[in-house]
Amino acid sequence: MVTIKRIYLPWNKNDGCRVLVDRLWPRGVSKRKARLHAWMKDIGPSGDLRIWFGHRKSRWAAFKRKYKKELAGKKDLVAKLRKLEKKFKKLTLLFGAKDEKRNEAVLLAEILRR
Repeated sequence: MVTIKRIYLPWNKNDGCRVLVDRLWPRGVSKRKARLHAWMKDIGPSGDLRIWFGHRKSRWAAFKRKYKKELAGKKDLVAKLRKLEKKFKKLTLLFGAKDEKRNEAVLLAEILRR
């Protein structure tokens, strides 16, 4: 089972394996408070793509296409997420974006659920 959650929300024992998938560490969150199993910053979108997207709703469709192309070169990291899901039975992908519907964790969760 794969879920997504803003890292700013409190830890919950039902989160399972918690993995931060942002390239940058979220402001104001201590590593202790985050309670992560892993920080997979390299699975996040490249700096150029992240800056270009800027969480603009109008660029979401294009961002998804471009990010999927980047993920095609990161199959080992996607496989690592699948292994964590299998091991823990529940995987929570954490992100820092304010937009809960348009961010890299949403797309990663879609891919993992297939």
